[in-house]
Amino acid sequence: MEETTTYFTNDAIVFGLLMIALGFVFYTSSKEGGFWKKFYAVVPALLMCYLIPAIFNSLNWIDDSTSQLYFMASRYLLPAALVLMTLSIDLKAIFNLGPKALIMFFAGTMGIILGGPIAILIMSIISPETLGGIGPDAIWRGLSTIAGSWIGGGANQAAMLEIYEYNPELYGGMVLVDIVIANVWMAIILMGIGKSEAIDKWLKADNSAIEELKVKVSTYADSVVRNPTLPDYMIMFGLAFGAVGIAHFGADNISEYLIANFKIFSEGKSALSSFSSQFFWMITIATAIGIIFSFTKFKTYEGAGASKLGSIFIYILVATIGMKMDLGKIFENPGLLGIGFIWILIHVIVLIVVAKLIKAPYFFLAVGSQANVGGAASAPVVAAAFHPSLATVGVLLAVFGYVVGTYGAILCTILMQLAAAG
Repeated sequence: MEETTTYFTNDAIVFGLLMIALGFVFYTSSKEGGFWKKFYAVVPALLMCYLIPAIFNSLNWIDDSTSQLYFMASRYLLPAALVLMTLSIDLKAIFNLGPKALIMFFAGTMGIILGGPIAILIMSIISPETLGGIGPDAIWRGLSTIAGSWIGGGANQAAMLEIYEYNPELYGGMVLVDIVIANVWMAIILMGIGKSEAIDKWLKADNSAIEELKVKVSTYADSVVRNPTLPDYMIMFGLAFGAVGIAHFGADNISEYLIANFKIFSEGKSALSSFSSQFFWMITIATAIGIIFSFTKFKTYEGAGASKLGSIFIYILVATIGMKMDLGKIFENPGLLGIGFIWILIHVIVLIVVAKLIKAPYFFLAVGSQANVGGAASAPVVAAAFHPSLATVGVLLAVFGYVVGTYGAILCTILMQLAAAG
């Protein structure tokens, strides 16, 4: 296989390219008429913030594997964004959204658990040679890591690799399927956001609780709005990144304590090993701090643009997520990718059927899916695309993903093993 050289490997240059791309998208999407207005009526601006870095990556201008920007954005900017976006949250209003968010999340989980074995059964008819491999090379062992990633996250994925002992030399192929399918599906979800009203109409959904929450937060922001001063910005940055520091300190210590004192958390083969994930604790602590701030006078900083600052960080994160997508690799391993596409299709069908049955809005479908497939890094992004005040819903559901991830993936893998044997 011919090695390709990445043109820009200096992160300062790569970050500059990403910011130029974001600036271009916001400049063109703010145009009142003409070509760009028609263009963004079809393609959401958020999707372009994601696709342009993917194009850069596909052209080998930049490469996620040689860059630390995603790590920086997901570890520093994401928790800061969650604090700033949660400052003005009305927790009671979030709970008033009702059980539909949870139902859609678990529908998504169920779609992934059933999708894996069904994909294997369908592929056994279309392309039986794709399902080869015995012992550590068995395809179902590798697919278990995708189940872990799509229900929970990276920690659950690593746990599944340990539990089912898939051949590490073949693991890269599974990571590719995970990234390609998850990113293509996220792009489709982002496109759907622009058509959410039409989708809600088709689903006969009642989104009055979501609209009430949006109005409540917007009304509160208008009531405390002010022209932000330099001290305002410095205080907001202090709150956000002070909380990031506390979240990292807490995450490091909790993770170390659990691993050092409880064998069940330190064993890679344990279903509870995902709770030793530093990322899990970092997101949880940052969100908790934001919720605590929402009960104090710091809440008024929403009027100085707290959620707008948070949105800037989220868009930078979206651009770094886009860096992970190589459009050229979509057709690199058609058999494995075929399993992935069938798998995600089953997940989508289950979500649509349940949403139609319970008349759940597209917001719950999109966020419930991303809380599974994308996890804590992308669920708040999708939720915030509807409205910054909804980012917390994405985080809370993604935390559920971490909790049920390994157990759900084990159940999925048992079914996939039976399907492969059949």
